[in-house]
Amino acid sequence: MKILVLNCGSSSIKYALYDMDSKTVMTSGGAERVGLNGAFVKVKLANGEKKKIMHDIPEHTEGVKFIFSLLTDPEIGVISDLKEIGAVGHRMVHGGEKFNRSVLLNDEVLKAFEACNELAPLHNPANLKGVNAVSELMPGLPQVGVFDTAFHQTMPARAYMYAIPYELYGKYGVRRYGFHGTSHRYVSKRVCDFLGVNPAEKKVITCHIGNGGSVSAVLNGTCIDTSMGLTPLEGLMMGTRSGDIDAGAVLFLEKKLGLSPDGMSDLLNKQSGVAGITGGSSDMRDVESAAAAGDKMARLALDIYFYRIKKYIGAYAAAMGGVDIIVFTAGVGENQTGMRKEVCDGLEFLGVKFDEKKNAVRGEEAVISADGSAVTVCVIPTDEELMIATDTANLL
Repeated sequence: MKILVLNCGSSSIKYALYDMDSKTVMTSGGAERVGLNGAFVKVKLANGEKKKIMHDIPEHTEGVKFIFSLLTDPEIGVISDLKEIGAVGHRMVHGGEKFNRSVLLNDEVLKAFEACNELAPLHNPANLKGVNAVSELMPGLPQVGVFDTAFHQTMPARAYMYAIPYELYGKYGVRRYGFHGTSHRYVSKRVCDFLGVNPAEKKVITCHIGNGGSVSAVLNGTCIDTSMGLTPLEGLMMGTRSGDIDAGAVLFLEKKLGLSPDGMSDLLNKQSGVAGITGGSSDMRDVESAAAAGDKMARLALDIYFYRIKKYIGAYAAAMGGVDIIVFTAGVGENQTGMRKEVCDGLEFLGVKFDEKKNAVRGEEAVISADGSAVTVCVIPTDEELMIATDTANLL
C-alpha cells in the first residue's frame, strides 16, 4: 500500500509518499509561500536528488493539486496513477480532549476537530484545508488524522490542570495539552527497540529540541507529563518563543508597552526566545559560533537554553521516581553536539555518565552515554511522517 502524508501549515504544505510494504519513502518535498508571491515546491527524490520548482500557489487546493501532478510527472514522478495511493494521512495539530488516538476522518470527526480551532487558530484551519483539498481532488479516498496532542492525553489531572478557577477548564478547556506528541511517541518507542528493551518497563525522558522544543516524561510507554501547555508557548526557551514566563510579567508588559492580547502574543511567540536574547538569530549554529567568538548575549542565550532543558529533565526524573533513558531528537537535538554535552553535564547525580567521543554523531541513532552509565543517553532521529503513515496503514 502507498500512503501519502500531508502536513499543511498556514503557508506551507509538506508531503511524503510511503511504500508501506517496504517502509520506504518514494518521494518527499514541500510547497512554500502558499498564498504569497514567489511560491515554489521543493522535491526530494528517492535517489537523494533535489529539485526546486517555481509555481503559483494561491491557496491549498492548488498546492495539493500541484503536488499530485508531481507524483505522476513523467520526469520526476514515482507513480503512474493517483489511484495507486491507498490513503492520505494528515498531521493534525490540536485535537483537544476529543482525540487520544489517530482516527479515520469523516464529517463527525472533522466537526469535532474544527471545534478545537480556537485552541490553535494558526494550525487547525490550515490542517483542515489540506483535508478539504484532498476530498475535492480525490473524492472517496480514505483520510486519517494523526494528532499532535493525542499522545499526551494519558497525562493525569495533576499534570495537565492549571491552578485557576476550575470552571474555566470546564467552560473553555483551559489545561495543558502538549504538542510534538507524534515525535515523542515515535522516539520513546524507537529508542527501546534500538536498545532491545521493553518500553513497558522503562522510564524515558524524550527531548524534542528544534526551533520549537518540548520535553516529555514517558513512564512504561505512557506519557505522564510534557512541557508545552494549552499552546506551544509554554515550557522550554525556543527559537522565537519565550517558554515559561510569570503570568504577572505578561500583564506588566501589556500595560507598560500598551499591547493588545494579539500584540502580546506576537511578542512572546515571534520576538522572544533565543532571538529575543541575542537580538537577532534564532539559529543555534549561528548562536554557538557567536558565543565562541565572545558574544556575551549569545553566551547568555545558550546558558538559558541549556539550563531549561536540564531543569525539565530533573523535574521529570523526580516525577517518575528516576530515569532509565534520555533521548535527544529533532533538528537541534539530533545535530548539536554542544547542546547535548551542556545539558548532560551536571546530571551525574541521576546516574548519567557522558561520553564525549560517542557524542560526536549527527543525525543518526546512537548511544552517547559512557559504558556503565546507569542512565542510557541516546540520539534518535524523529520520523513523524513514518508514524503518520504507519497509523494510517494500520487504521485501514
